[in-house]
Amino acid sequence: MKNTKRSYFARFMAMTDAQRDAEVAVFDKEDLSPGKPLSPRERRTFDRIVKRGRPPVGQGAEKIRISLERGLLKQTDKLARTLRLSRSQLIATGLRRMLQNP
Repeated sequence: MKNTKRSYFARFMAMTDAQRDAEVAVFDKEDLSPGKPLSPRERRTFDRIVKRGRPPVGQGAEKIRISLERGLLKQTDKLARTLRLSRSQLIATGLRRMLQNP
């Protein structure tokens, strides 16, 4: 006879409901203690590892304010919805095409 070790899942499924409840009870306890603040060294390590914000594309993004006619803006938004692009993506695509073929 083969000596096979049953998987954790198989052992868990073979338990009674009461045994399963006891097994998973440790996960029902919440630890809401505030913890301790990071030391300066831990903070530097955390900041180095965790990247915040959107990843830069090319040289990064710059927000600008421009003025457009309301009708042109409505057409732009309609086309962007049709192409499933954001307004910014549509305008950036148009600018890239204009810069390639001046």
